[in-house]
Amino acid sequence: MSRFFSRALSGLEAYVPGEQPQDRSYIKLNTNESPYPPSPSVLRVINSSQAELLRLYPDPTCKRLKEALAREYGLSYKNIFVSNSSDEVLGAAFTAYCAGSGRVYFADITYGFYKVFAELQRAKVTVISLGDDLSICCRDYFDLEPGLIVIANPNAPTGIALPAEDIRKIALSNKDSVVLVDEAYVDFGGESSVSLISELKNLIVTRTYSKSMSMAGARLGFAMADPELISDLERIKYSTNPYSVNRLSLEAGIAALEEMDYYRENCKRIAMQRDKTTKELEALGFSHTESRANFIFAKSDSVPGKRLFERLRSAGILVRRFDAPRIGEYLRITVGTENDMAALVAEIERIVEDEKRTDSKKDE
Repeated sequence: MSRFFSRALSGLEAYVPGEQPQDRSYIKLNTNESPYPPSPSVLRVINSSQAELLRLYPDPTCKRLKEALAREYGLSYKNIFVSNSSDEVLGAAFTAYCAGSGRVYFADITYGFYKVFAELQRAKVTVISLGDDLSICCRDYFDLEPGLIVIANPNAPTGIALPAEDIRKIALSNKDSVVLVDEAYVDFGGESSVSLISELKNLIVTRTYSKSMSMAGARLGFAMADPELISDLERIKYSTNPYSVNRLSLEAGIAALEEMDYYRENCKRIAMQRDKTTKELEALGFSHTESRANFIFAKSDSVPGKRLFERLRSAGILVRRFDAPRIGEYLRITVGTENDMAALVAEIERIVEDEKRTDSKKDE
């Protein structure tokens, strides 16, 4: 940090993204990307003459993509906000509703960017603890002082999902607060709250193309909400970076919506592989949360989390571990292809057996 860095932000703890090492070939199960490529129409757009138009600015209103998203989700284009990733949606929301010491509420174990955005806006943060089973209790979010309430559903890194009715109860009990539901992983088995938007004028639902739609590299996200809330987000966007979504990502986003059956089928495949691998880990002595995301959150009863993480990495398999209270023993394992997951389970089995042999020698 230089001597010029703002003192007000000197204590800022930056979000730590999943590692992207280049030193060797890895089985990459650490950043929740899709193991499957984008749909054929997206690939055609990326390889088309659209690239010739990169000399021109993109449409700052993102109108065509908004209209396509509105058709897909049964809304008006006025209910849609488009951004460079769902992280940018979150940044706009924290700026709109927390800047200047506004209040914000989120869980103690959840997506790490919420804390970063809150610190950037110097918001008054209230952290709400998950239960002993790492689930969110909706009653803990009832009747809060006005502010921004942020809930990842399914949650990250636990993968545990809330029913839409719980979101409805939270929003109704906090009519003077904005309730933002981050649905980055909802397509893998969660229940969306999009159907509640017409009823709840204080609800924002955010989505991303990064997970279920195989476009993490395109950096494309969107929000759905009442038009007044959308206008808040647009005001922040036009005050900071109106051209944040590039031309190719806009066209790819429209093309992807034309082949949603392809993505839905991939989501089913990933969910089936998630459940299959979870059972295989159970047989190796693992416990886990009930994930409804494209990852598994599990811990071994015999190998410490840090050691398992390090040994997998040495074997060329990347997973994610959070060195944090309550979850330090867990690994977050992205669901990859069938071959990826078979290699993971086989390597874990070797590690578990090796640790058992080591322990037995120590006892002799």
